[in-house]
Amino acid sequence: MKKPWGGRFKEGTAKTLEEFSQSISFDRRLWQEDIEGSRAHAKMLCKQGIITEEELKQILKGLAEIEREIKEGKFQFKEELEDIHMNIEKALIEKAGSAGAKIHTARSRNDQVATDLRLYLRKRVNELIELTEKFEKTLVTLAEKNIDTIMPGYTHLQKAQPVLLAHHLLAYAWMLERDRERLKEALKRLNLCPLGAGALAGSSLPIDRHFTAKELGFEEPIPNSMDAVSDRDFVLDVLYCSAMLMMHLSRLAEEIILWATDEFRFIELPDKFSTGSSMMPQKKNPDPAELIRGKTGRVYGNLLNMLTTMKGLPLTYNRDMQEDKEPVFDTIDTVIMSLRVITEMLPEIKFNKERMKEACGSGYITATDIAEYLVKKGVPFRNAHEITGKIVLYCNEKGKNLNELSIKELKKFSPKIEKDLYAILTPEGSIDSKSSYGSTSKKSVKEQIRMLRKRLKE
Repeated sequence: MKKPWGGRFKEGTAKTLEEFSQSISFDRRLWQEDIEGSRAHAKMLCKQGIITEEELKQILKGLAEIEREIKEGKFQFKEELEDIHMNIEKALIEKAGSAGAKIHTARSRNDQVATDLRLYLRKRVNELIELTEKFEKTLVTLAEKNIDTIMPGYTHLQKAQPVLLAHHLLAYAWMLERDRERLKEALKRLNLCPLGAGALAGSSLPIDRHFTAKELGFEEPIPNSMDAVSDRDFVLDVLYCSAMLMMHLSRLAEEIILWATDEFRFIELPDKFSTGSSMMPQKKNPDPAELIRGKTGRVYGNLLNMLTTMKGLPLTYNRDMQEDKEPVFDTIDTVIMSLRVITEMLPEIKFNKERMKEACGSGYITATDIAEYLVKKGVPFRNAHEITGKIVLYCNEKGKNLNELSIKELKKFSPKIEKDLYAILTPEGSIDSKSSYGSTSKKSVKEQIRMLRKRLKE
């Protein structure tokens, strides 16, 4: 088949090169964006008097037919035409004749693919924002339902201090809030129009880039034509935001995996979001959480892939940049599915509230409260810390919990200790003692919920 660029060549393209260089196998998913861009470009050409009204009608009719054929699965994508742009243009020429052959006037595949990709990512990033918001709302609702549930908080995966389950869940809601903010910023940066930049230096024809940008819903044309065709920062923005989002999902997934173990028993997994073993009948595995954790590395790899591709490219377009689409498509698909799964799964999880509270009874989890109690009695914090450490060591040697010590035993460590200490040696007492100051209190949790709900409405 004769190539659109074949005029300069004597020989046809080797079959192996056609197979190696084609991108239609994956960039065909840009067909809708390619048609959108072509419609806007054709309207601009007509407005500027470069094509006639009649030619515009023929082009728009042909594009509508192609769109219908693709939607109905009747369109034949051809590998020898390399990419989505040439496949649609060739079909348009067959349908609209010489008018179709004018569609590429003042346009290059370089600015065309950059436009298509921005249009595609604009839709997908909006979808990511919506799904992230939905999951954030799910977390806020769960927090509201579990505002009285006490659990151990951890550092270094060692029991640290009692916290509310709601407070724990809201930590992830705040992560997602930052993810939404990042995606919105990425959306602003990508919503600029490269169309009209041509191959790299624009066109001598009297085109109107502002018209095309407005027609496609972009804020404005990209000022520098060389930057317009060679920039993939907007791709990297989306890949980075996606990697951060998946990192947050993976952290929560890891906790779900741990909490579901017999060692923790903090949660019971829903049957419909669990799998079994082909050999061990008793198994109930947290596969969705494990897959999210595993797919996070894949999304990281796509970001590094693209950073590596771009790091040594001179201006302007280089064929290396064809490699931008597969990492983008794979990342978008992965993040969207991960968000959908975890948003459906989390409300189905049953929290074992009694077990969570029971877990607070070991590990000397209220030791920090003793140190702060002594501070309130006038003891310098470093001294209070040392006194409390000695109390913990004593409990460890005697096999006792902190709340099992008598007042006589406690006074051996400090005469400042009185019976009022017992009020804060329970998990409930520890949390209540922070009602006026600490961010783990019910008052704080309710305020966080109010703040997040307000942000989610904006």
